[in-house]
Amino acid sequence: MSSLPKTDSITELLRHAKTIAVVGLSDSPLRVSHGVSAYMQTQGYRIIPVNPRIDESLGEKAYASLREVPEKVDIVNIFRRPEFVEEVVDQAIELKVPMIWMQESVIHERAAAKAREAGITVVMDSCILKEHRARLG
Repeated sequence: MSSLPKTDSITELLRHAKTIAVVGLSDSPLRVSHGVSAYMQTQGYRIIPVNPRIDESLGEKAYASLREVPEKVDIVNIFRRPEFVEEVVDQAIELKVPMIWMQESVIHERAAAKAREAGITVVMDSCILKEHRARLG
């Protein structure tokens, strides 16, 4: 069950976003996180890997947590199991990231509500690649 905010706000955020921090991005081309992020990179987005287990992915330096990313992030795209989502959302709130995107099967209602209360647009249980193709592709 996809949880999408108003269509216009998603399209506008995707249109104006430049940098996507991908939490849980793998360095393996066989992983979904890698394929989705590679597509977004080909569409002009700067992809910042956030994964303490890798040094880099898609030609970009990886960071252990969102707090370590040294630049402004427009979208946090989460490829983690739901039990890890709340910590990621808390960091995104601290950093005042405008949008949190939880990929398909990533559902955490309490974390989503907390982010929305902080003024962050939240997309949950939805693929950013599919939505990008549908709206801007």
